[in-house]
Amino acid sequence: MNTQRKTDKASMSGTALRDGPTAQELYIKNHHRHHHIITVLRVLILVLFLTIWETAGRAGMIDTFFFSSPSMVASFFLKMVLDGSFFTHTGITLLETLLSFLLITVISILAATALWYSKTLSEISEPYLVVLNSLPKSALAPLFIVWLGTGINTIIVAGISVAIFGSVISLYAGFKHVDAEKLKLIYTLGGNRFDAFHKVVLPSCVPVLLSNMKVNIGLALVGVIIGEFLAARRGLGYLIIYGSQVFQLNMVITSIIILCVIAMVLYQCIQWLEHLYKKKN
Repeated sequence: MNTQRKTDKASMSGTALRDGPTAQELYIKNHHRHHHIITVLRVLILVLFLTIWETAGRAGMIDTFFFSSPSMVASFFLKMVLDGSFFTHTGITLLETLLSFLLITVISILAATALWYSKTLSEISEPYLVVLNSLPKSALAPLFIVWLGTGINTIIVAGISVAIFGSVISLYAGFKHVDAEKLKLIYTLGGNRFDAFHKVVLPSCVPVLLSNMKVNIGLALVGVIIGEFLAARRGLGYLIIYGSQVFQLNMVITSIIILCVIAMVLYQCIQWLEHLYKKKN
C-alpha cells in the first residue's frame, strides 16, 4: 500500500510539473510580450509626435505655411488619391526603385562571383571599386543626363550607381570568408572550383546576400530620388523638387512621408524573406 501511495504521489507530481509552462514556452511568451511592448511604444512615439506637430500648428507656435501640419498633409494626400496623382507618381517611383534594386542585386552577384573566381581580377579591381564607392553619386547625375538624356533610363542608372560598388565589395568579402575547411573538403572529394562555389560559397553567403539586399533597397530608393530631382517629370522626387520651387510645402512633406512608407514596406519585405530563410534553416 505504501509503495502504491508513493507511486501515485510521484505520478501526480509529474503531472503537476507537466501542467506548468516549460522553459521554451516561457521564453516564447516573454519574446511575444517584448515584441508587443516595442510595437506599442513605437506607435505611441509616432502619435505623440503627430499630436505635438498638429497642436503647435493650431496654436501658432509654428508657421503652417512652411511646416504644414498632419491634418493639412492628410488633406493633401486625400486630394492626390482622388485625382489619381498619388498612384501615378508613387507607381513610377516604385517601379524605378524595384528595377534598380533587381539590377543591383544581379550585377553585384555576377561581379562578386567573377572576383572570387579570379584572384588577379580582384587585385586589379579592388582599388577602383573602393574609389568609385567613395565617389559622391550626386556628382555623377549631371553626366548621366548628358549621356542618357532625361527619362527613366537615367533615373535607373542613378539608382544603380548609389549602391552597386558597395554591394560588390560586401558580397566579395562575404565570398572570401567562407569556411576554408568546407572548401578543402570539396576539393579533396574531387570537386572543382564551380562545385566549391555553388555547393559551399553561395549557400553559405545567403545571410550576407539578404543583409546586403536590406541595405541596397534603401540606397536604390535614394538614387532614384536623386535622378528624379534632375531628370523626371513624374515621380515623388519630381513632386518634392517642384513643390519646393512653388512653395507647395504640403506637396513636399506628403511626398517625403510617402517615401518613408515605401522604404519601410520594402525593407520589411526583405526582412520577411530573411526571417523565412532562418526559419527553414
